[in-house]
Parts: sequence; structure tokens; C-alpha cells
Amino acid sequence: MDPGLGQMPAGERLEADGIAVRFGELRALDGVGLSLAAGQIVGLIGPNGSGKSTMINVLSGFVSPFAGTVTHAGRDVTSDAPDRRARRGIVRTFQAVRLFPRLSVWENIEAAAVAKGAGRRVARAQVGEIVDLLELGEFAQLEAGTTPYGAERRIAIARALALRPHFLLVDEPAAGLDEEETDEMAATLRRLCEATGCGMLVVEHDMRLIANVCDHTIVLSGGTILADGRPQDVMQDELVIEAYLGTRQVDLDAGS
Repeated sequence: MDPGLGQMPAGERLEADGIAVRFGELRALDGVGLSLAAGQIVGLIGPNGSGKSTMINVLSGFVSPFAGTVTHAGRDVTSDAPDRRARRGIVRTFQAVRLFPRLSVWENIEAAAVAKGAGRRVARAQVGEIVDLLELGEFAQLEAGTTPYGAERRIAIARALALRPHFLLVDEPAAGLDEEETDEMAATLRRLCEATGCGMLVVEHDMRLIANVCDHTIVLSGGTILADGRPQDVMQDELVIEAYLGTRQVDLDAGS
């Protein structure tokens, strides 16, 4: 697929061990660990204030832990700045989609590819592949500021993909989407992972998406891990139901 997206290195891992973060007297994370393999999709869920956003910020370099380590392919990257991690292949999206509204969707994605160091010819080839993969063809030549909200979420992921991540950290991709759009997003994330081989961490509130896309799920509560396992098992855990799901049950077959 060169000069396109290619396949990410098999066997590569992004790992966190014993992560602890404090904000003043608040202990946002306390001894949290996770392991993400190439080609794997891991969900990170939990109620508001559980530490999800802090964890994705630690992995991407925007927050420094006072204890614990982050390693990528066996190398300690705990002290690396976000831009350095991105160059190594640890890339994230944000809850707030910030596009260049007057540039076309194609130009938004191409700008990310060029920023990664691709020449214009290579960048165009990569963008074409990304547009096809994320099914953005009908929007490619439109100004990004004129696209529907659901498309904006996919464009943000497309820009992250143009940075050729080995590990993609996706922050609430289904935020603001309806049920049909959420199912489409789940299919998009799975297709992206299969096509590129990248590992993916999905931070999300939407149980429908988590149930239908993730291989493994970690539940945070109060800055610690409450449950850790397959989505089908985690979502039937009584502690998870009490702490997060309440009486609402997830139809694990929905959208599959």
C-alpha cells in the first residue's frame, strides 16, 4: 500500500503501568495500568470524573504523572512531549472537533499528511486512501465548515490517520451522534483498525459503540480500575452496573 497507509508493525505495544496523577488534593488516577497491542481496540469507560480524560492525556503526553511509566515498543516515553509522541506514532483525537472551516475536507486531511513530512504527491495518495476508507468521498471537495456534524467526527479521525499512527487514541467519537450514526462510527473504527493494523484506545460513554467495536474494555471509577475484560463480561458485572450503567442494560447485538 506504499505510499499509502500501510500496515503498522506487528507485535508493537503501548503500555502504561502504575499511573498516578494528582491535581492539588484530588487524586485523578491511582495506580492505573493498561496495555494496547497493534491491531487491538480497547475501550476505556467510566462515569464522569472517573479519570478517562486524564488517562488519555497521560498516554498522549498532555499530562505528566507523578508516578508510573508509559512505554511504546519497549521504550520509556513518560517524559516525551505530545509532538514527540505523535512523531513516534502515538496520535490522539479530541472531543472538540477543530477543523480548518474554509479549507476543503480534502485539504484538511492533506495538511495533516504534509505536517507529518509527506511530499505533495505522497500526501495526495494517502488522502485518497483515507477518504475512501472513511467514506468521505461525497464531502471531499466541500468546505469543512459546511459538513454535517457526523461527518465532522469522521474528518477529525481522518486527519489523525494522516499522521500515520501506530496507536490512535480516540476521545468520545460518538459524542452528539444519533443511534444510526453511532453504528456507522463503530463500523468505521473497526474498518480503520483492520485496514491499518494500528492499535486503538476508544474513550467513550456510549455503551452501544463500546459493545460493538471493542475487543477489550477497561472501566475506571474514582481513578482506579473497577473492571477489566471483554465488553460482554464487563457490562454484566454488578459493580459496573451499579457504578455506571445503573439499571440500563446494553443490547450487545444492537448494530452488529
